[in-house]
Amino acid sequence: MVINLRIKARWLRYFRENAGVPFVVGFIGLLLTCAGLLVQGNSNLANEVATYAYYSLVIGVVLQLVCFIKYKKNLE
Repeated sequence: MVINLRIKARWLRYFRENAGVPFVVGFIGLLLTCAGLLVQGNSNLANEVATYAYYSLVIGVVLQLVCFIKYKKNLE
């Protein structure tokens, strides 16, 4: 039980320090959804989902860059 609490605390700290992670994970999920839609032959909807996936990736990378700069200043 104590190990589970430590793991949860570690994950929470990781997500707090890296604000872009949920967006990057969302990007991966949306990209997998695009692949499924393309297999089904629904290319129009796949293109729409791919657009949102791209936006999610851009937001995630920008947030990761902001967090990197923020925590780099704290290390110095």
